Parts: sequence; C-alpha cells; structure tokens
Amino acid sequence: MNKGDLVGAVATAANLTNAQAESAVKGVLDAIGSALKNGDSVQIVGFGTFGVGARAARVGRNPKTGEAIKIAASKTIKFSAGKSLKDSVNAAKAKKAPAKAAAKAAAKAPAKAAAKPAKKK
Repeated sequence: MNKGDLVGAVATAANLTNAQAESAVKGVLDAIGSALKNGDSVQIVGFGTFGVGARAARVGRNPKTGEAIKIAASKTIKFSAGKSLKDSVNAAKAKKAPAKAAAKAAAKAPAKAAAKPAKKK
C-alpha cells in the first residue's frame, strides 16, 4: 500500500472526498514527523509507538576497497507495534496456516501410504 492507496482507504472508510482524506493523512504524517524531529515519541494506543533512537559513531568498511571509514553518529526512527496490531496480524496469519497445512498433509498422505510396504504378521 502506498500513500495514494492509504488516502483512498481513508476516504472510503471516513466517507470523505479524496482531497479531504489526503489533507487528513498529510496532517497525521506531518504531526508524527514534527514530534519525532523534536525528539518526542508518538504513541497510538492499539496501533504502536513511533520513537527516535540513537546510533553511535562507528568504523565501517568500504566493500570495494576494504578501507576503514568513519560513520558518524545519527538518529534513527523506531516503531514498536502495539498488542492489538500484533494480535490482528497474527490472527490473519493463523487463519491462513491451517488451510495450507491441511492441503500439504492431504497431498503427502497418498505418497506416504504407497511408499510403506505392508507389515507381515
């Protein structure tokens, strides 16, 4: 899903025009970006938390020459998914898994039966 798809989904879900939905999505993304620039975290209950992390300065290697290079310290964006989001993703995955497992088992069953010789008594 890209930004255009997200705008379309918001427009449909909130019964807005695409222009209104685009303005709303832009406003949310700008607010999150501004908070992160200020070093704050953004917690959306049930969805997750956006935060800023620190990367220490380190020495890296130029893959082409093998020469050591200094990499400056920097900030990075972190996202930690909330419990509700994790549960919904795992529930969707769990629904797909039994069907795939059953299909695999059904496909292997005849092959296993044919491969085993009958037991003698």
